[in-house]
Amino acid sequence: MELVEMGAYAALFLVSAALSRSILRSKLRRHAPGPFPLPIIGHLHLLGPRLHQSFHELSQRYGPLMQLRLGSIKCVVASSPELAKEFLKTHDLVFSSRKHSTAVDIVTYDSSFAFSPLGPYWKFIKKLCTYELLGARNLLHFQPVRTLEVNTFLQILLRKGKSGESFNLTEELVKLTSNVISHMMLSIRCSGTEGEAEAARTVVREVTQIFGEFDVADIICFCKNFDFQGIRKRSQDIRRRYDALLENIITLRENHRRSAAAAVPRDFLDMFLDIMESGKAEVTFTRDHLKALILDFFTAGTDTTAIVSEWAISELINNPSVLKKAQDEIAKVVGSERVLHESDGPKLPYLQAVIKETFRLHPPIPMLARKSISDCVVDGYTIPSNTLLFVNLWSMGRDPKIWDCPEVFRPERFLEKANASIDIKGQHFELLPFGTGRRGCPGMLLGIQEVVIIIGSMIQCFDWKLPQGTRAIDMAERSGLTAPRAYDLICRVVPRIDPTLVFGALPDSV
Repeated sequence: MELVEMGAYAALFLVSAALSRSILRSKLRRHAPGPFPLPIIGHLHLLGPRLHQSFHELSQRYGPLMQLRLGSIKCVVASSPELAKEFLKTHDLVFSSRKHSTAVDIVTYDSSFAFSPLGPYWKFIKKLCTYELLGARNLLHFQPVRTLEVNTFLQILLRKGKSGESFNLTEELVKLTSNVISHMMLSIRCSGTEGEAEAARTVVREVTQIFGEFDVADIICFCKNFDFQGIRKRSQDIRRRYDALLENIITLRENHRRSAAAAVPRDFLDMFLDIMESGKAEVTFTRDHLKALILDFFTAGTDTTAIVSEWAISELINNPSVLKKAQDEIAKVVGSERVLHESDGPKLPYLQAVIKETFRLHPPIPMLARKSISDCVVDGYTIPSNTLLFVNLWSMGRDPKIWDCPEVFRPERFLEKANASIDIKGQHFELLPFGTGRRGCPGMLLGIQEVVIIIGSMIQCFDWKLPQGTRAIDMAERSGLTAPRAYDLICRVVPRIDPTLVFGALPDSV
């Protein structure tokens, strides 16, 4: 009997000790501040369609690090460079994962490099992109392609300028960036038949939009088997149309490769097919992986570059003195008898400042999203495993503690001593348009070269005007994974240089 009582006391002591440790640990685990959540939905009722703007408004009340619950999902939002550095550099490995969604898994064949975990497949593709596909040597090889596409784009604008007509710059920029990436990847241009071109552009825009939507089935656990918003159905439709387009392209290329007489161009598709057919890849690389990678490149290389170029022109139309100053710099450095080259970028500090200022106010991807793979402590607060992280770049670009007069488009701020060293390559956490760390964009070098030549040549070659009778540009944003303008930019151009000196005679086919 005494042994039984002693065992009972011992068990009670152990339980009490365990409870004490648990209570003590919970007191030591400080959680970031945030609003009170409602049952089931958490904080969903506080969020609007433009998530980065909703998070910004909440951060004004709860601070630069706050905790929220989106349905069943725990998340934290960081809105300062110091916190961005701690999450994305100090704890880079902890936040090396990304949360999947129903739309991502369906559209990307559950094989996306951009959303894959930090494992062998991700490391293999990252190395391939960094040293082969998007390395400096390969980008130099494709420089004539980019130059050709930009010159063709400028000739189209010159024709419109000579006629005095208003045109849709949004559409023209998407055509340009689609042609650049499709030419580099597939050795084709998206301007063959208008139906095919429009289909490709539509798929890219639909993908970025649907990836940015919150799906109730993904964030409220008991709704996972329902498709209340129709996102699963829309995703399947996007995948079907994308798959049909790509299967036709891949099959034609495979047929050419089987023919000994066929001259096969060495583009990204050839490189991927070499890997798939050789059987010597370090990881499993299937046809679905190939399709998902091409989609990754298309969505990353088309929409974001077009978006930042359009925002830049919108701001320059609203700020004609800034446009004039940029034009004067280009005239002094480049002259008027040639269009600027990618290599002119480092010699044009004011143009670089215009690009940085555009990225500050209008980051094409307004938030960096990650997911923690283990517990960690940031700024004294415990961040549990499987917590979704949002680093709000849009909010950081409007922080008066970082930038003076943050709502004003003033490129000169990046020429002043305090900000002169800030670049866009991921080393300065005040400005992270391409991300940073392991999950930084592997296409950063390509993106930088493209925005320099596209924005710079548009500034050099044209004065930009609104259509007759239009007084101002609506600067509202559209919701989605990216943050494009809500409405297409309709404008006019006035040529500033003699087109025959720069391009020669304009061909009728342009």
